[in-house]
Amino acid sequence: MSAVQRVLMVCTANICRSPTAEAVLRHRVQQAGLHGRIVVDSAGTRASHELSHAPDPRSIAHAARRGYDLTTLRSRPVVLADFHRFDLIVPMDRTHLDHLATHAPADAQAQVRLLMSFAPLGSGDVVPDPYYGSAPGFEHVLDLVELACDGLLEYLYSPQGAR
Repeated sequence: MSAVQRVLMVCTANICRSPTAEAVLRHRVQQAGLHGRIVVDSAGTRASHELSHAPDPRSIAHAARRGYDLTTLRSRPVVLADFHRFDLIVPMDRTHLDHLATHAPADAQAQVRLLMSFAPLGSGDVVPDPYYGSAPGFEHVLDLVELACDGLLEYLYSPQGAR
């Protein structure tokens, strides 16, 4: 891998799943000694254009227990420039995938793949939204995101992931 890889995690409001995925992948990148070679951000398909919101306090708390810091992250919407600025856009579920496909400009350069496509077979297809649930949902999101981010980091190392 020679060039800087830019990865954008995407969920709905950019307050639960995508900031969690951003923090986990950043942590994995740091552990692998690739800081500066893989850049990670997150955005939402319905994130507020006017206000930058902190991640959900439950996401922050559960992630912190596993050593991930979400406190400095702020929500933002997916914008058209993201399709040119990022090499890989990674939605959490099919509604995000459909939204991105519908809104992608014709000359979009980013590859778009579901996060769970990087997880081992049988791990599930999507990262479910924990927002309306309880603590186990946030833990399940972390389990899935950690599993998929391991595969994503491996993919970024591979010839098909390098740009």
